[in-house]
Amino acid sequence: MKRIGLLSDTHGFWDDRYAKYFAECDEIWHAGDIGTTEVADRLAALKPLRAVYGNIDGGDLRQMFSEKYRFRCEGVEVLMKHIGGYPGHYDPSIRRSLYERPPQLFISGHSHILKVMYDDALHCLHINPGAAGISGFHKVRTLVRFIIEETEIKDLEVIELGGEKL
Repeated sequence: MKRIGLLSDTHGFWDDRYAKYFAECDEIWHAGDIGTTEVADRLAALKPLRAVYGNIDGGDLRQMFSEKYRFRCEGVEVLMKHIGGYPGHYDPSIRRSLYERPPQLFISGHSHILKVMYDDALHCLHINPGAAGISGFHKVRTLVRFIIEETEIKDLEVIELGGEKL
């Protein structure tokens, strides 16, 4: 069993509550637009970090992370890409990978819109954790936690950090 803490679109912003809410997690996943290596390093100091770079991430983060990341967690194949879209509206840059070899879990960020949807056609759960940072149009900052146990994704919870633009 793995407890996962998921966030996206921090845009270089650090909130001490990331550490609080991810304390019981086994891994932290960041779906891009990390913003600074400092944020990535602070997350990695908390728990093992898996991440992709996003469109605002510079060369240093692009050297640390890839644009697309496919991996197994427990018995679940995961595909993560910052700009990925969502079921029925996948971004052209990821569509082929999704349809040729569908993962059980597809994670994206970019839109700053929290979204959890099941794609019946691909038999795949899609999660966009929304935006955890303060840059952007979103009204509420969010994180997601869930458990992967063998081949099951369960106990998903959304954590609202509030809308304050600190």
